[in-house]
Amino acid sequence: MRRAPFVARLVLPSLNGAAIAAAAPPHVRVIAACLRNITAVGSRLTARGYGTPAHPVAVIAAGERWPDGSLRPALEDLLGVGGLISDLHAQGAGPLSAEAAAARAAYEAAADLTRAVAAGVSGRELAARGFVQDVAIATEGDICAAVPVRDGDGAFSPG
Repeated sequence: MRRAPFVARLVLPSLNGAAIAAAAPPHVRVIAACLRNITAVGSRLTARGYGTPAHPVAVIAAGERWPDGSLRPALEDLLGVGGLISDLHAQGAGPLSAEAAAARAAYEAAADLTRAVAAGVSGRELAARGFVQDVAIATEGDICAAVPVRDGDGAFSPG
């Protein structure tokens, strides 16, 4: 990834994430978050009053697929949603559901995100395909200010 030519806009698709975003009704605001943009997404949501009982937020870990097509929970997605929930909670969002609290606890307990993701199924798959550094890039926490928001056409653009 680091050796790829620079482009002004880069979209890395998540098949399950894309399917979830496409399934959401057009009036539902969909924002793409990852370990790299946790604070930017959390700040956008809380600045607009989301994360309260009156304006709840659904944070979804999309997961991956096993070779047979069945859903496979993905550690990196659990840690990503846990990081966003941790940030939202630190900014005053809440109360948290039991599931959100568990995801937050998993994120906060991960002493080394890169090592944790590398040890998971997705990290091992990337390493086997020669993309070890992509795990390190994906787990660079909170270095991106972009907040991709789904627009009326179903595409994501900077929010």
